[in-house]
Amino acid sequence: MLDISLRAQEVFRIGTFPVTNAVLLASVVVVLMAVIALTLYRKMSLVPRGIQNVTELILEGTLGLMDDVLGSREKSEKYLPLVLTIFLFILFSNWLGLVPGIGSLVLNNNGTSTPLLRSPASDLNFTLAIALIAVTLVNALSVAATGLKSRLSIFFDFRSPIDFFIGILELISEFAKIVSFSFRLFGNIFAGEVLLAIMAFLVPYLMPLPFMFMEIFVGFIQAFIFGMLTLVFVAIGTGDEEKVVSLKNGERSEINQQEI
Repeated sequence: MLDISLRAQEVFRIGTFPVTNAVLLASVVVVLMAVIALTLYRKMSLVPRGIQNVTELILEGTLGLMDDVLGSREKSEKYLPLVLTIFLFILFSNWLGLVPGIGSLVLNNNGTSTPLLRSPASDLNFTLAIALIAVTLVNALSVAATGLKSRLSIFFDFRSPIDFFIGILELISEFAKIVSFSFRLFGNIFAGEVLLAIMAFLVPYLMPLPFMFMEIFVGFIQAFIFGMLTLVFVAIGTGDEEKVVSLKNGERSEINQQEI
């Protein structure tokens, strides 16, 4: 039976930098996505056919979903690369770790079998890094859309003690987003990998199949949730300055009625 480890295992080193099995598979995902993107780019034509039809269908569906959240096709096209890249990267990372044969590639280290490749999201370092990137970019986009002064006024408001306290809570919530992002994704994917490993050891043939399909669905849902939360935070952070101030002053219901 494979050694189930909470932390990703080191497989080799580049100088003093340790390369774990999770980092190795994440690198494979990056290369795979780059190859797919270049292939699609080279085969683009004015009259779409084959895989280009599927790609355009996915893009149009994603833009339609983003339109519902952002309320503008211009903003949807502007923030599409961020949201879709995060979604696809997490989705490919989750699914590639479930491909038959990936888990059978092992290294023997002092009698212990170490997987050569491991789903990146089953490593807390990976999910924490993705969460940090997402939250940092959301704040950077918010500054670009509303200005640095407007963004900082959400966290540091000295007009009254209550406003100051609310600002501190907003600042804490930014760090809470990182924790929520990373642990939600890590917990679901790591638990799924442990379940599949145990079932494959106990009943190695047909029994793991239902759990495999369940993990395919869970991998998609987790990538979708991560992408949607990023989109929602982008929508909140890049909204009009008046809306941001109104939300902070507790006038949420009035804004919703005007938008409806």
